[in-house]
Amino acid sequence: MTPHWRPLPLAVLLLGLAGPVAADAPAFRVLNRTGLTATALYAVRSPRGSGEDWGRSLLPRPLPPEESFGLRAAESAGCRFDLRLVLSDGRESRLTGQDVCVQSMVVLEATAPGSGTTGGLAKPPPAGGPTLALPRSGGGGAAPATGRVSSGTGFVVARQRVLTNQHVVDGCRRITVRASDGRELAASLAAAQDGRRDLAVLAVEGDPGPVLRFRSAPVRRGEEVVTYGFPLSGLLSSGPTLTTGEVNALSGLRDNPLQFQISAPVQPGNSGGPLLDRQGNVLGVVVSKLNAANIAARTGDIPQNVNFAVKGTEAVDYLRGAGVTPSLAESGGRERSAAEVGELAHRSTVLVRCEK
Repeated sequence: MTPHWRPLPLAVLLLGLAGPVAADAPAFRVLNRTGLTATALYAVRSPRGSGEDWGRSLLPRPLPPEESFGLRAAESAGCRFDLRLVLSDGRESRLTGQDVCVQSMVVLEATAPGSGTTGGLAKPPPAGGPTLALPRSGGGGAAPATGRVSSGTGFVVARQRVLTNQHVVDGCRRITVRASDGRELAASLAAAQDGRRDLAVLAVEGDPGPVLRFRSAPVRRGEEVVTYGFPLSGLLSSGPTLTTGEVNALSGLRDNPLQFQISAPVQPGNSGGPLLDRQGNVLGVVVSKLNAANIAARTGDIPQNVNFAVKGTEAVDYLRGAGVTPSLAESGGRERSAAEVGELAHRSTVLVRCEK
């Protein structure tokens, strides 16, 4: 089911301490992706401390699966919250330490290994969004699989090897990739994931396509770039999408030296896709976007197309450490059109499907 994006309600809900709600107080939404109707929603300042004192439920009525509920924090409540959904079958879904000042959507699902936040940006999650494990019931053992599916993007970096973001494949019990010719190929983690860079390499059973080459020459501000991937797969389009933009800065959010800032539009599902120069060589790996809604709430201005990619040099270092030898290129010669770059990337870019 496609998420139902409802506008924020006119009534302002106060979280945390009582007090006035400023115009720039953070607004965010909680998306119920547990597969069950939620009968109660709680939001308490983090760290919450010991005990189970969650206060009162904020839901005026049950929240169906795949629908979201809008909240606005009180000015004095801070940014970090613990969230709890009580589900119709009596189970619960919880997420702790969420920075709602920089996340416009907090997604609670049925399974995942941990929560994780991204500081001043919101990662474009796999199309299913970030997830949370339900508490175990009965006497221990692993939580049951729920059949939830999410997706992202990856690209071929060596024979039977695909690079993607760590957050795309984190917690997956089964991974497949869809090649450009429509073949579904089984995949598995080929090496340790790199949470700091947000990178993971997959071993693919079969030939996912030709190898894309990484650019060895330095990157300059203002260079034109192309992204290729599967944003919001099943909602926008089941096929790949091409976007264009420029390299705006040689570091990421808060001067993160592992990333570039780019203007090419990025949506959920783009995560793990290639960032290419106009010769068709890889400059980086698409990873995240700035949360425009919450930045606007804090500054009064809406940032336009502020997105991020892991630098290609960081990806090359990661691959070498993972035992994969990437192919390099100088990126000299004739510049290709964006359409030509897209045609080159198409054969090597895959949809990554994660079952949890």
